[in-house]
Amino acid sequence: MKKVIIVAIAKNRVIGDGERIPWHSKEEFKHFKSTTMGFPILMGRKTFESIKKPLPGRLNVIITGNTELKYDFENTVVVNSIDAAFEVCEDKYEKVFICGGGNIYKQTMDVADEIILSEMKLEPEGDVFFPEIDETKWETTGVEDFEEFKVFRYKKKN
Repeated sequence: MKKVIIVAIAKNRVIGDGERIPWHSKEEFKHFKSTTMGFPILMGRKTFESIKKPLPGRLNVIITGNTELKYDFENTVVVNSIDAAFEVCEDKYEKVFICGGGNIYKQTMDVADEIILSEMKLEPEGDVFFPEIDETKWETTGVEDFEEFKVFRYKKKN
């Protein structure tokens, strides 16, 4: 199963301000939806709570250290580790998308196979940042330019 990080970042690597994304881009949301539709999306509890409900057409896997946490939504699974999140999806899907937040990205950089990074054409204030991409471990495989952002695709080097 391919593990793909998908993220929207600002030019200054900001991905969040408190518990919210510091921009609103219909164009980028459309890109995210079309890329992830039909595949599981893995996210931390804070990310899930910031969107307030499961994203339709995808299995929403929420990672939290709180072993008592439950959500009463369809297509939602709560697990207590990143490994458990991958196990839920293993053998059922060809790929899984890792979609935040900051701590989840940090913990999955070494196990991900690909990164799809939307770099927004702005630099807002924020307190959550995407980790640096180590060019010795990752190679750029494509760049696509949109009006509000650029999409950079990376593949892990062998």
